[in-house]
Amino acid sequence: MDAVAQALADPIRREILRMLRDQSMNAGEIAAAFSVSRPAVSRHLRVLREAGLVSDEPIGRERAYRLALEALAELEAYLAELHAPSKWERRLMALETEVHRVKRRRRVVQARTRRSNDRKETA
Repeated sequence: MDAVAQALADPIRREILRMLRDQSMNAGEIAAAFSVSRPAVSRHLRVLREAGLVSDEPIGRERAYRLALEALAELEAYLAELHAPSKWERRLMALETEVHRVKRRRRVVQARTRRSNDRKETA
């Protein structure tokens, strides 16, 4: 997960991932989209490949790079855990639910009592 987070920390690498989302591309096509040197793009691709975020396949003298989303699973699970309600939040939500349930029950009992009293008065 650390390698994935470090790879995602760079804006050029994030843009490369966006480019590879819809199609595979070779290093030359990727490098043409940036103002940095081709060796710099190659280093970015190496970091992405080592983090497991891209895979490459040799095609002749070139390599076709494609997005590999499986490497994001551990990071996504970690982020989901952070977004999930904490133990105290869950307990407070359960308490809030119980308070609403008790209030509803009281309203029902009060309404029945009023109806019963109204019937007694009219009888």
